[in-house]
Amino acid sequence: MSRAPSYCGVILAAGSSSRMGRDKALLPWPADSTKGTFLSGAMDTLIAITDLVIVIAGENEPALRSAVYSRAGFLLTNPEPSRGQFSSLRIGLQAVLDHGRDGAVVMLVDRPPVKLDTVKLLVQTLNDALEEGVWAVAPQFQGKHGHPLVLGRELIEAMLRAPAESTAKQVREANASHVRYLEVEDANVVLNVNTPEEYARASQNLPGESAH
Repeated sequence: MSRAPSYCGVILAAGSSSRMGRDKALLPWPADSTKGTFLSGAMDTLIAITDLVIVIAGENEPALRSAVYSRAGFLLTNPEPSRGQFSSLRIGLQAVLDHGRDGAVVMLVDRPPVKLDTVKLLVQTLNDALEEGVWAVAPQFQGKHGHPLVLGRELIEAMLRAPAESTAKQVREANASHVRYLEVEDANVVLNVNTPEEYARASQNLPGESAH
């Protein structure tokens, strides 16, 4: 009988947020909040379901310190964030193994946090499917694939072995028979917020409860 992984949360937050014009990690959420942000909401969700949370920053590392450390998170810096999101992912996944864990819940910081129940369902689905050769579970909403990704050790190692110029999608597709997609009732799993207009739309359409 397979043993359920012990999980770390990994939040990818090294992007430049150039289209937004301000750091998406620190966008207030809900939009009228004076305390909560995309980053703090993602951390709070992961803290509830994982052993520890690792945040990967880029040039914004100084701006993220207080939010990460106030929640007892680990903050790592991608020295070359221009190499893309996969480079940040590999730094985070290596840290998961270095901390003695063998599972990861990977979130992107550029969107409103998904519901805690969604993450719990994804984690439980992977735990239940390990003996069926499932290495990862990803959510989908209305048939569209999204985040967070829940990875077992086999797919973590596949990500770390892949060429540096790869993408997470390419590695998932190369191991498609080991990846399960789960339909969920949480629109935030597929919501991208890249511009002020998209942020305003998300704030209008997905109020308060989506931050919890």
